[in-house]
Amino acid sequence: MLNEAATTKTLTAVFDGEFLRPDAPLDLEPNARYVITIAPQPEPVADGGLWDLLEQVTGTITAPSDWAAEHDHYLYGAPKHSAESANE
Repeated sequence: MLNEAATTKTLTAVFDGEFLRPDAPLDLEPNARYVITIAPQPEPVADGGLWDLLEQVTGTITAPSDWAAEHDHYLYGAPKHSAESANE
């Protein structure tokens, strides 16, 4: 029996009226059978302009206080630059 958690993939695709076209290449075994569950992808709701959208998401992402100064550390694992940041 296959381990379902290890083999489950989520992807997005566009249906062109005949075929489902994945948005990205798939890492699947050719000529194997797969079970596909289809659900519509919710479209973002635009209640106003760009500023309204930015206001809705402002403050919704948590990040370390030194994110801007130490972005290479958080993105790529580079050493931190400042001694003050290293103590956090």
